[in-house]
Amino acid sequence: MSPFHTFADMQKETLIYGLRAVIEAVQAEQELDKVFMQKGLQGPLFKQLEGILRQNRIPVSYVPYEKLNKLTRQNHQGVVAQIAPVTFQPLESTIDTIIASEVNPLILLLDEVSDVRNFGAILRTAECVGVHAVIFPDKGSAPVNADTVKTSAGAVFNIPLIKVAHLKDAIYYLQASGISVIAATEKTESDLFAVNMSGPSAILMGSEGAGISPALLKLVEHKAAIPMKGEIGSLNVSVAAAVFLYEALRQRLSQ
Repeated sequence: MSPFHTFADMQKETLIYGLRAVIEAVQAEQELDKVFMQKGLQGPLFKQLEGILRQNRIPVSYVPYEKLNKLTRQNHQGVVAQIAPVTFQPLESTIDTIIASEVNPLILLLDEVSDVRNFGAILRTAECVGVHAVIFPDKGSAPVNADTVKTSAGAVFNIPLIKVAHLKDAIYYLQASGISVIAATEKTESDLFAVNMSGPSAILMGSEGAGISPALLKLVEHKAAIPMKGEIGSLNVSVAAAVFLYEALRQRLSQ
């Protein structure tokens, strides 16, 4: 994408609209981040598109007609798709390549961080700290779109993004690859600054509302909380992620 494109240009270029156009995009293996479909839409092409999207695990939101009109003024026929501005990387080969490169892996896992501004801010910090890859689920996560690019200050283009069906499978693979997983959670007595993140590590951050799911918390080797002195009991997830990532960086620079 040209560096001279405006943000408005990028928004236009990341949209596909119309039933046949979206079907053809999926069949051509175009990287789609999300599809918006009109509630109550009927017909054979609609059913065909639904089946293709389900088969390819592309997230779908069923929305009112007015929502689609806000996305584009073109004849959308009840369907608008967002093209991901980046190509998502496969889990296993990406992790294998990172390990083979003989770096000290630092991976970030995001459990359904759904706000695009939080998501973009986290990616920006991750890139600044030198995170080697960011892993997140294909459902429940914020879209990787023009807003993400803007909020991340372009960090989405500089760090491998891995979208997976289930985070638990990613955790299992990281652990089998010798990477320790640390969960950022208030549900522990362990202090962040007492947890060793100087070796191969993956930091798991939870969603804005529910935090890390209990099923994932059972899988991790370590849990850590940020010490709090004020009356408010928690930080915004993008701020908390920055605290964890910079503590990991501090430990690595101290070696």
